[in-house]
Amino acid sequence: MWVGAPLLSGGTGSIWFGFAVELGCGPTKRASVVQFSDMDKTAAAPSIDEYLRQRLMPVEGSIPHIQGIEMYGNSIPAGTVGGDLFEYINFQQRYDIDARIRRARTLSEEFLEPLRLGAPPRNSVDDHVKWLKSNPNFTPQLESCYREAKSSEQARVADSLQGLYTMAGVLLVDAQGHGIISAKIASTVHDTFHALMLTELDRHGRTTPELFQNINLRLAQSVTARNALGGATGQNSREIATMLYGEIHPHGYFRFVNFGHPPPLVFSAEYRKFMKFPRNQMVQFLALGLQIPEDHPDRKRYYSMEPRDPNTISPDVAELTLMSPGDILFLYTDGVHDGYDEQEHRELEDVIRKHYQEPAKDICNALLEHAVTQDDVRKRNGELDLIDDKTVFIIKRT
Repeated sequence: MWVGAPLLSGGTGSIWFGFAVELGCGPTKRASVVQFSDMDKTAAAPSIDEYLRQRLMPVEGSIPHIQGIEMYGNSIPAGTVGGDLFEYINFQQRYDIDARIRRARTLSEEFLEPLRLGAPPRNSVDDHVKWLKSNPNFTPQLESCYREAKSSEQARVADSLQGLYTMAGVLLVDAQGHGIISAKIASTVHDTFHALMLTELDRHGRTTPELFQNINLRLAQSVTARNALGGATGQNSREIATMLYGEIHPHGYFRFVNFGHPPPLVFSAEYRKFMKFPRNQMVQFLALGLQIPEDHPDRKRYYSMEPRDPNTISPDVAELTLMSPGDILFLYTDGVHDGYDEQEHRELEDVIRKHYQEPAKDICNALLEHAVTQDDVRKRNGELDLIDDKTVFIIKRT
């Protein structure tokens, strides 16, 4: 096949571009002209807001299946696209857990094997041992100890990966403001999260607080957002977003880390109301990008509203448990509830009380419908600045 020079032909209101293409081979080959119009190209290319909206919304096919758990989430942007993001982290669907376990076990065995004389390094351990041997203080015992330690690490990775079969993650992000810039910030968190997750699974076989600290650093100061939000004029503009990431285990055990996000609410099916939890049980940090550990080596490279205690190297993890069948874990963004307005709190409690026996999807939709109705009231009152993107995520113990 060959592609010839573009051909230009006239038309009414549009320019047509054609390419001469030779099809087939030998005596049967023939020439054909394929034409495309600029109208066709325009129709095929989505706008930036359409693209961001599509990539920030998960599909129902990605909903994880966890024993004794039902979950569903949905999001409604304030405009054509918003700064809210939610995502199911379906470990079994997204990653080949079996293959990862096999690789970790293979590396665990391979790391113990000394490299044949003159052979090139097979892996990172061989490469490091090569460096060790260039050190005048090298001893065979040093190589042996290092290989055993790295082998043990991979054995632990394999064990940790086993846990991914029985749990799932949920990621909620709410970027400052709403619109395309906010969607870009949410997209940055999304992409950074998944890139770092690959490293986490390779190194640990699970998520660790280091992942979230690195996301926090990523948003501490971004050239793209700083220029878009006015940083070029000398303001201290930053990418700012709240984030809640949690992992749900069978029978309602939920571990999560929270950066400035409204705290989760637990609705008790037995008492038919939200349960109260001590504040110290809801560990929370400032929004992403606002607080850098005081002893972090790059701290002076980032703007930090308030240095974090050097004893707090990484984000703490909070825990909740859905104790009884029918209990509901309610995750949301501040377009639905800011977490503090008592009137909103009671109204949302009433909505769940009416629908708590229904599937998670119906509960989610009822809460979003209530939030949209509240926006209608704000519009009538001229309070347009209070209208924000809305996300609800329901986890129900069955």
